[in-house]
Amino acid sequence: MEIEVKIKGLVLDPISKMPIVVLEDPMSERILPIWIGVFEANAIALSLENIPTPRPMTHDLLKNILDHLEVLVEKIVVNDVRNNTFYALIYCRQGDQSYVIDSRPSDAIALALRTRAPIFVEEEVIKRAQSLKLDENLETSEKLREWLESLKPEDFGKYKM
Repeated sequence: MEIEVKIKGLVLDPISKMPIVVLEDPMSERILPIWIGVFEANAIALSLENIPTPRPMTHDLLKNILDHLEVLVEKIVVNDVRNNTFYALIYCRQGDQSYVIDSRPSDAIALALRTRAPIFVEEEVIKRAQSLKLDENLETSEKLREWLESLKPEDFGKYKM
């Protein structure tokens, strides 16, 4: 079963200093943190904060190409997690033809923001992610999980690169 999620925000992992996109199920307030690259975090942040760029960035270019070809992004789905790596699918439609395209979640999310497509996560992914080993040190893992779950809207603020 797919659960529609919203982007709660972007934060920096206090331990690794890597960006994390935090997805939230608004119905249950469960969160799904996904560690992403700096460039993808920047692409997501630009879109979240409606910051125009002088020239199209990669995800803007992809959106422009899809628009020109009259391809609609219907939704994106974070559909799997294996070995602490998340996977996503982009569901597209062109006329009466449907396409499903493999993607990294960060790229799929950046594209979904630009195309206003809904973001979903498979229920099983959320369940399996809850048991992921965030770090070798259980104490640090628990502290990180508690920190992520305790974040308030004001903690997200502007994402700094």
